[in-house]
Amino acid sequence: MAHKSGFVNIVGSPNVGKSTLMNQLVGEKLSIVTSKAQTTRHRILGIVNDEDHQIVFSDTPGVVNAAYKLHENMMEYVSVSLQDADVLLFVTDTVEQKMNHEATLERIKKLSVPVFCLINKVDKSHQEKVAERIEYWKQEIPTAEVYPISALHNFNIDIVWERILALIPESPPYYDKDELSDRPMRFFVSEIIREKIFNFCQKEIPYSSQIEIEMYEDTVHLIRIRAIIIVERDSQKGIIIGKGGEMLKKIGRQSRIDIQKFLDKKVFLETFVKVDKDWRSSEAKLKKYGY
Repeated sequence: MAHKSGFVNIVGSPNVGKSTLMNQLVGEKLSIVTSKAQTTRHRILGIVNDEDHQIVFSDTPGVVNAAYKLHENMMEYVSVSLQDADVLLFVTDTVEQKMNHEATLERIKKLSVPVFCLINKVDKSHQEKVAERIEYWKQEIPTAEVYPISALHNFNIDIVWERILALIPESPPYYDKDELSDRPMRFFVSEIIREKIFNFCQKEIPYSSQIEIEMYEDTVHLIRIRAIIIVERDSQKGIIIGKGGEMLKKIGRQSRIDIQKFLDKKVFLETFVKVDKDWRSSEAKLKKYGY
């Protein structure tokens, strides 16, 4: 059997379950999963290998109409994902009536590569609604294969897997067979900390926050990490720190627990907070932070 490799890219609106699907397919928690929209900011690759296949999954930010320079940069990741996919997974859910970003939907309709329309969260709906959504998307994207799924509960994911394996092209592997992602460990550490801010903080705070790993030192028995939480205003800094420093301690404590699980090693984590005014609107600052 010839070796097969391919890029399987995941796109869709915010909060439809793209990151949950990515983590389910890869078998590792690589992408932030929260109940809040727009948690994914980067294009995150997860690599699955066996003897005869290498599948490079790509989770992308939710498709949005840009309100900040940051959003424009996020949409660039989506645009590239539409260009280099061997298979495209377009994720929606049973609540989304239509895709609000018409330009992206039109591009999906014109793709020559296989497109799967995955209607997620069917476990939270009823049979009539799911059937109505299936019929809608079959009409909307006639070239797509439409499947109802539950990424959270692994429903119909095996069928999606079988179709992906059938459709990716013959090719040697693009990455070393022992690689899990193209991202460094510092990136995943920063994403874990950012996830805790999404979980514990409200309103604009999570969206105004960025994590910079100032130090990552891997010794024999311990990994030492110093992380800077960057916000846009002094008032946000006060909220992140909390009364008596309690919020920052909570973020740091829960981050350390999850980082240790991810790295499978004891971790010493220091967290600090810094203000970088309006960083989301500055092209230079976005480049500094890796966008």
